[in-house]
Amino acid sequence: MLQQTTVNAVIPYYERWLEIFPDVRSLARAPLRKVLKAWQGLGYYARARNLQAAARIIVKEHGGVFPRDKKIVRKLPGFGPYTTAAVLSLAFGEPLPVIDANVRRVVMRLAGISGKAGPDKDAAIMAHILADFPSKKPGAFNQSMMELGALVCKPRSPQCLVCPVAAFCGAYEAGEQEIIPALAKRSSRKIEAVVAVIKRNGKYLIQKRPSTGLLAGLWEFPGGKREPRETLEEALAREVREELGVEVRAARPLVTVRHAYTEYRVTLHAFACDIVGEPKADPKRLRWVAPKDLHRYPFPSGTARILGTQYHFPI
Repeated sequence: MLQQTTVNAVIPYYERWLEIFPDVRSLARAPLRKVLKAWQGLGYYARARNLQAAARIIVKEHGGVFPRDKKIVRKLPGFGPYTTAAVLSLAFGEPLPVIDANVRRVVMRLAGISGKAGPDKDAAIMAHILADFPSKKPGAFNQSMMELGALVCKPRSPQCLVCPVAAFCGAYEAGEQEIIPALAKRSSRKIEAVVAVIKRNGKYLIQKRPSTGLLAGLWEFPGGKREPRETLEEALAREVREELGVEVRAARPLVTVRHAYTEYRVTLHAFACDIVGEPKADPKRLRWVAPKDLHRYPFPSGTARILGTQYHFPI
């Protein structure tokens, strides 16, 4: 959960996760929908799928006991060098240094390594870490480095005056702590999208996203991107026709929400509308759901915001 997410954001999800899945076996046997729902709001849903896939391997091949062999752990779904080193050093005291974004920044400043922080710097960073890596309590060392980067040696406005290692910092000595590492410029695509909130006999129509790709396996209202020179109403009619094989009737604007997905910034326009005829899409991907049951389905954050903003459903 801490990959791509801050500690403060993770804590309530972590606590709720352990209530739902108190051990590896309960996670391994849970339906994917329940896993994705418990993860809803954390984003990067591949992490949740990998977590369950790893749990199933641990149960099936290791009797439900987490392995301590680095080579075995490294093969588990979702376990790259960082996660492998973090889990084995923190949980089992294995002498494996951790390199994450915070550690990269700390070491680059301590060693005066200029340029952008990234995997191409990891060999040099690892060499500096190994020079001081302790033989005892490697997990405490790793956590200290990560926390130093998260709380003191921040990307912007580092707190050098209260830093416990400022006296050993090459960047601080050279007055370059604000430019080491070089800050990467982030660009994001702006997208406008429309969705159809279709109600019939007290139930709402939702559809399941494909099993691969962005937001795979989540549920959402029918809709999609607005094309150039289309009005919102034209985009809505086209998307519903393409996805459901039916025509829109009496579309009424409901709410507009904005949300960011990694490199995308999406403005999502929701319309309440009726449709003419029965949807012709794959019935396995469509479901009519009563408001009281919507909380059972995992939604992308944008869809969840539409529900919470407009209808106050129990999402």
